[in-house]
Amino acid sequence: LLHEEVMLQLPADVVEGSARATVSVIGDILGRALQNLDGMLAMPYGCGEQNMALLAPNIYILHYLRATQQLDPILLQKATHFLNTGYQRQLRYLHVNGAFSTFGHGTEVNSWLTAFVMRSLGSARSFMYVEPKVINGARTWLQSQQKKDGCFKTVGTLFNKRMKGGVMDDVTLTAYISASMLELNTSASVTKSLTCLREASHNLSDIYTTALLAYTFSLAQETDTSARLLKYLDSVASSDEGLLHWSPPSSEASTSLSVELTSYVLLAVLRRPQLSAADRGYTSRIAGWLVRQQNPQGGFFSTQDTVVALQALSRYATLVYSPGGASTVTVQSSGGDLHHFTVDQTNKLIYQERELRSIPGRCVIEAQGSACVSVQVGVIHVHPFHCFCLLQNNATEISFKLRGEVQVEHLKPATIEVYDYYLPSKKMQQAKQT
Repeated sequence: LLHEEVMLQLPADVVEGSARATVSVIGDILGRALQNLDGMLAMPYGCGEQNMALLAPNIYILHYLRATQQLDPILLQKATHFLNTGYQRQLRYLHVNGAFSTFGHGTEVNSWLTAFVMRSLGSARSFMYVEPKVINGARTWLQSQQKKDGCFKTVGTLFNKRMKGGVMDDVTLTAYISASMLELNTSASVTKSLTCLREASHNLSDIYTTALLAYTFSLAQETDTSARLLKYLDSVASSDEGLLHWSPPSSEASTSLSVELTSYVLLAVLRRPQLSAADRGYTSRIAGWLVRQQNPQGGFFSTQDTVVALQALSRYATLVYSPGGASTVTVQSSGGDLHHFTVDQTNKLIYQERELRSIPGRCVIEAQGSACVSVQVGVIHVHPFHCFCLLQNNATEISFKLRGEVQVEHLKPATIEVYDYYLPSKKMQQAKQT
């Protein structure tokens, strides 16, 4: 029997009556992404970056569904259509030299985006036809960008810098490109780059780089180097309620980056030749933390952390997937709500949701059984809009200067609307008198 208490809290500035709390249950570790397949398996669109941002997550979900024999023909047909559409659209951003850019011909190519496209399309080949010259051309161009020490040089800039996550310098770029090539079983192409990375691995101060290198060397089957890096990462892991995760230094800290580098650690551990019982317990603690970071739609905070996290969770979920078993979940709130859920093989992919009426408040969750169950408690609310109001019908003039400095994450476009209310007739009269 598992027992956990969750506090339902609200910030001070909430529109009265706008808060809503729910508890949802689904019987799969990737259940929220699977529930939102219409959103995750989205029709690709936009520039070369946006197109890949929508295309890539689809691929890992499909690999998981097929590995666990949950991929039905209707979903496969729909997903394949989306993948083919995204593939054809991505070819618009392919240059004659084999590299890709954000906006296509006439714009500068980008080494990270080229590796991302190569990696994603290479993984998608088991679901659709990809011309070999597309992947081979990208690999050949990337190899032409290697320096004498084996590292790859950074070429081009991204329109959305959040796309590439923690890949910020030549070492992390080299590790990313090398991992991309190794995932495509092109180990002969990374001989020089691994030499560069071996040298860098002895002088690491950045946790993100260490995690990415641990995964890269695990793909290269250099188990001693990977084990050394994982041992260091274990010594700096953060433990919270029995779960494990990794975060960069406070000056660089963001939940998005933590999700990405924690996912690379999980991928590295899962690549060990033989997973012991201790390894399985270790990976479950990492996967548990990642699942807690998911939003209700099954994604995370940015493009790259969603792609890497879904890749890691799909690999982990394939390892622990069990076609049998059943579990029950009981949720009771301080306001008197009592909900019972049953999860078995007949409804494990059915999203079950109930409302919790007591906000703020407390709810107690109890689960027991032999089937995997994902339980999420969510609270949504509306913040008030602020405006300047004239409480009386008198002409007046307001002038002010506003300056603020804030730290922000997960940048998204925003719109600021300024409203100017006045009485035209009264202004006309005053103007005539003047």
